[in-house]
Amino acid sequence: MERLILKGGRLIDPASGRDEIAEILIQDGKIVKISPEISSRDAKLIDVSGKIVTPGLIDMHVHLREPGEEYKETIGTGTRAAARGGFTTVVCMPNTRPPVDNAAVVKYIQNQTRQEGVVNVLIAGSIIKQGTETELSEIGELSESGVVALSDDGNPVMNSELMRRALEYARMWDLPVICHCEDRNLTREGVMNEGYVSTVLGLKGIPWVAEDIMVARNLLLADMTGGWLHIAHVSTRGAVELIRRAKRRGVRVTAETAPHYFCLTEESLRGYDTNFKVNPPLRTEDDLIAIKEGLADGTIDVIASDHAPHATWEKAVEFPDAPFGFVGLETSIALSLTELVDKGILSLMEVLAKTTINPARILKIDSHKGWLGEGGDADLTVIDLQKEVVVDPDKFVSRGRNTPFRGWRLKGGVVLVVVEGKVIAQQEG
Repeated sequence: MERLILKGGRLIDPASGRDEIAEILIQDGKIVKISPEISSRDAKLIDVSGKIVTPGLIDMHVHLREPGEEYKETIGTGTRAAARGGFTTVVCMPNTRPPVDNAAVVKYIQNQTRQEGVVNVLIAGSIIKQGTETELSEIGELSESGVVALSDDGNPVMNSELMRRALEYARMWDLPVICHCEDRNLTREGVMNEGYVSTVLGLKGIPWVAEDIMVARNLLLADMTGGWLHIAHVSTRGAVELIRRAKRRGVRVTAETAPHYFCLTEESLRGYDTNFKVNPPLRTEDDLIAIKEGLADGTIDVIASDHAPHATWEKAVEFPDAPFGFVGLETSIALSLTELVDKGILSLMEVLAKTTINPARILKIDSHKGWLGEGGDADLTVIDLQKEVVVDPDKFVSRGRNTPFRGWRLKGGVVLVVVEGKVIAQQEG
């Protein structure tokens, strides 16, 4: 493999606290040297002066839709969208068709990634076996096949005994259980946050308590079992406070949120635009403030996109009939930089920690990914903080065009992505 030198960049590595101007020598997929100045006659030079060089970004909540719904997204298109958004590693959720509840589907995704993928794809396995509501997947088989987590994303585990057993079995293989926290008994036919706005719009609401009840239940079960609970896409003030208190008690819990929960509120739905329909739904201004507070004090460990592509025709229906979710891989880091760093909510180092080393540690890949250092994998993201990005879904690499951020002007653009020593995405700075 060719030798590559990144020259003149500002290296920011949350894992070590490094923040300095330095050069990086890459060879055979590894970082072999970091120094103020590196010379090599046979290396390709890329000048990244004035840019930020970070560990490759990691998104631990992505829907690649393959197998089964390739008209929405494929491993090929999804990973190219990830690269365009600065991500070098993604975790694909298991609610595919068929779901990832056995080793054969895991192997299929791994094979497709080798053939079509351009970034690292890690896999979450299903908690519940297809076609059942009371039977766990073969967790040992899934672990041995290479899954990095278990998840119920899209379909919460309503049965408390089943959730208890999932946490107990997952603990045997030291796998985090990623939970979509929703009490379906309270959310039937709901399409947006329940409150004044839903009443004005005449749309059935999803109450905040539906999330909080399941967060509380899962935290209690994690406390009881000693299992590893990771709470996905936190959206309510109550959930943030429950997680905060559980962490103080020593419960083994981590949590994530997505950019739309610190950028948008239920007010965005007044135009009945289905591109704003997501689950959990966009909440109130008070919830948005609480999400920012949870990010700032460390209650929320990770920022993930919850990238959920749908075909245009699926969203072009009346609001109650449209599917939940929207794309996020190509806007996630720019939204985080604009809404959190530029507005003084988090430092640049803190945002990068929540998109590099924190997810790496949760996924147990931090021995080689999520940090910048000699001997680590050469997965790198280069960001121009001064570059203005205008969100234009017509230019997305993803097959999904369903974004609520069309036309937003964001500050901070990805200009270079390196995966295992290979340049896979490069844009003008």
